[in-house]
Amino acid sequence: MRITLTVNGRAHEVDVEPRDLLVYVLRERLGLTGTNIGCDTSTCGSCTVHVDGESIKSCTLLAVQCDGRAITTIEGLANGALHPVQEAFTSEHALQCGFCTPGMIMAAASRLNEVKDPTEEQIREGLEGNLCRCTGYHNIVKAVQKAAAAG
Repeated sequence: MRITLTVNGRAHEVDVEPRDLLVYVLRERLGLTGTNIGCDTSTCGSCTVHVDGESIKSCTLLAVQCDGRAITTIEGLANGALHPVQEAFTSEHALQCGFCTPGMIMAAASRLNEVKDPTEEQIREGLEGNLCRCTGYHNIVKAVQKAAAAG
């Protein structure tokens, strides 16, 4: 079946099977490998993207469910320059191995769209579906606070 996905502002016509998950279509058909495959069970959040502006784990969504919808991946979040969350993750050393980083950044950016000046508790709540095995989250929370302050 042929569907149309608007990914990072660009329309793509893609042939998919009804069972194809969005994460695999993004990575294997469109070459957008910044969206990581971690657990395939929606536990880790490394595959988080924005669908129509909402933070979604792309391993839980069939590609056919996204026909005609707008998808933003980590590659599209930076629109010519790093997004404030990406900048803050860099300056606050909010990553180590980097595997969870795309999903964390996408979840954090979504949270900041919902809550402009979040408390630490609201930040942690917004990130709770994303797992990091390296950092202990302290610098991740600091990065989101810094991005929020940058506006």
